[in-house]
Amino acid sequence: MIKDWELIGKASQFIAEEMGISLKRSAISPNIRERMDHSCAILDRSGRIAAQAEHIPVHLGSFKIGSMNLLKWVSSNRTELSEGDMILTNDPYITGTHLNDVMLMAPVYQEELICAYAVNKAHIVDVGGPVFGSLNPNAKNLFQEGMIIPPVKLVKNGKIDSEILSIILSNFKEPSTALGDINAQIAANRAGIGRIMEMMDEYGTKSVLQGWKEAMKHSRKLAIAAISGWKHGSFYATDTLEAGNSSILLKLRLDISNDGITADFTGSSSNLELPLNAVKGVTFSAVAYAVRSAMNSEIPTNDGLYSILKVYAPDGSLLNPERPLPVSGGNVETTQRIADVVHHALSESAGTEIPSASSGTMFNVMMGGPRGEGKFWSYYETIGGGNGAGKGRNGESGVHSNMTNTMNTPVEVAEREYPIIFTSYKIRKNSGGTGAWRGGDGIIRSFMAKEACTISVLADRFVNPPYALAGGMSGKTGMVFITHEGKKRRYPSKFTADLAPGDEVIIFTPGGSGYGKKRKTNPEHGANEKSKADNDM
Repeated sequence: MIKDWELIGKASQFIAEEMGISLKRSAISPNIRERMDHSCAILDRSGRIAAQAEHIPVHLGSFKIGSMNLLKWVSSNRTELSEGDMILTNDPYITGTHLNDVMLMAPVYQEELICAYAVNKAHIVDVGGPVFGSLNPNAKNLFQEGMIIPPVKLVKNGKIDSEILSIILSNFKEPSTALGDINAQIAANRAGIGRIMEMMDEYGTKSVLQGWKEAMKHSRKLAIAAISGWKHGSFYATDTLEAGNSSILLKLRLDISNDGITADFTGSSSNLELPLNAVKGVTFSAVAYAVRSAMNSEIPTNDGLYSILKVYAPDGSLLNPERPLPVSGGNVETTQRIADVVHHALSESAGTEIPSASSGTMFNVMMGGPRGEGKFWSYYETIGGGNGAGKGRNGESGVHSNMTNTMNTPVEVAEREYPIIFTSYKIRKNSGGTGAWRGGDGIIRSFMAKEACTISVLADRFVNPPYALAGGMSGKTGMVFITHEGKKRRYPSKFTADLAPGDEVIIFTPGGSGYGKKRKTNPEHGANEKSKADNDM
């Protein structure tokens, strides 16, 4: 017989999913409405994750750190969250991601007591700062990445505080779009609160709270069982990020035992005056994702799963920076490399469950310019690449991998919303690494500016390709070109540039790496046909 706690656990997951559906359908920006760059979760009265939807990995793991940080702030500042209140912040040193991820938390009251919280994060395309999209490749501090919103009660007793909202929106370059997205976040929390209260009315508040505790215990038990078949001991891996002509080191010692997993990043680079620093929430989230994805088991994701993980990064290091160093790229690029380095270490423990490395970049593209009448437009996109091959399977081509599982913005939507025209969107043939199993191919995505505007790119794997396992070959590295007045110029992985009308941007995302030594004949994988696009390079 199915126990009540199992029903409560499943119902809670569906509530989080319903919150996400509400947020997506209510949002204005294509980034949320089309790409689904948002995440939702339910917390118990202590702030532990009771359930979360299958949304963005970098958001979800960060809820464990960000929620506790926010509730600690509420307590230390003697802030009372009454029924109908919602507290908002985007401070990454609290929320655990970056400024673009606006976090909104609301208490759930039953019998005049807080018994749970509904929480969500949504990537607001522009939160101020000097560049469109707010992911500033040249930022030296947090203030150069956008507006920092400390924890504030945006909703009080069910009503939006228009003065606070006005201050926030006045600092965003596209306030009308941001307003629609924030309203969607409020609607999502209200949907979650209503469903949680219905569940508590049906099962009883005490039963729901106890059910969440049992669900967490169950997930922990399943997680410990899932790693019991792995080799135990200490496992090591290193990898790098690109910063101009320099490499930034990530160094990991992964300790695996019957009690859980410890990830120790001692020896990694110190924090930098570059936007590649990763706050604690990002570091934890990437480790959690990598470990969870290696588990060949169905495990409900809640605090019980996360409880088997301990993550350590020294204060003042790249993966635990000192405020107010910039962190926008830590959320989108460093997080990818953390996942890579954890998977690499796990390949010595979990063995053939681990594939070769995928493209290893979210390949962030931000554009914007004036709309007239003192208004602006901002466009944000992450572009997929090739997945790494694994034992017994080729890698998938043209997909988002690891710390982002967003969808793409359809060409038709982007062209309707913004002054750009797409000139190509296709698979980058033969960019995946060869091997016994072939890595997935990357993407070629190019577009032309119809009006003068600015573009910023924050990407990686332009110099150092993704690693390959078991004798496979690495995937091809990424590239960006801009054609201006008939002349094509190659750009680095991180830059900001002005575009004139008619300028074309051509993006080549990295391929995934192959797995295993290539066989002499392998008809199943097809002929290695060179693409015209690659011949043109």
